[in-house]
Amino acid sequence: QVQLVESGGGLVQAGGSLRLSCAASGTISSINNMGWGRQAPGKQRERVATIGSDGATYYAGSVKGRFTISRDNAKNTVYLQMSSLKPEDTAVYYCYADHLNLRSWGQGTQVTVSS
Repeated sequence: QVQLVESGGGLVQAGGSLRLSCAASGTISSINNMGWGRQAPGKQRERVATIGSDGATYYAGSVKGRFTISRDNAKNTVYLQMSSLKPEDTAVYYCYADHLNLRSWGQGTQVTVSS
């Protein structure tokens, strides 16, 4: 089992920045990819960014150039640095981890961007 706990959400003005953190615990040796998804009210959850165990990254087109994903394997933590935030980035952000053909999700952290 893998448990994930996010932190760092909040309210920010458009153009501002936030950094989200996600700490993993449990059977962490089995984790390969980690990443972030988000879900806005009335919309489906979408993948935002992924980082592999080798450091390879993926970004959704809507955040490319503004968001940066990173991971610290020594701390079992993945980060999402968000810059140039837009009101349309408002959502609950969820951390996930892929392990043993399963995907575990955190409980989510709210990010609200005001115009």
